[in-house]
Amino acid sequence: MKSDEQLRQLEARIEQLIALSARLREENQTLHARELKLMEERAQLLKKNDVAKAKVEAIISRLKSLEQES
Repeated sequence: MKSDEQLRQLEARIEQLIALSARLREENQTLHARELKLMEERAQLLKKNDVAKAKVEAIISRLKSLEQES
């Protein structure tokens, strides 16, 4: 009897671990997808930042040239 009970407990624990493993695998996939999305968003923001920086630098150059013409 004792070994039967131990076997049932072991089976229950294995089922719990299988469920936990599946949940963690799903969570891991979700986190990887989120990471990829955030990396893409970061790349887009860096591009926008570069464009904005170039525009500001162009404006500063034009202002300096106008200042020198005066």
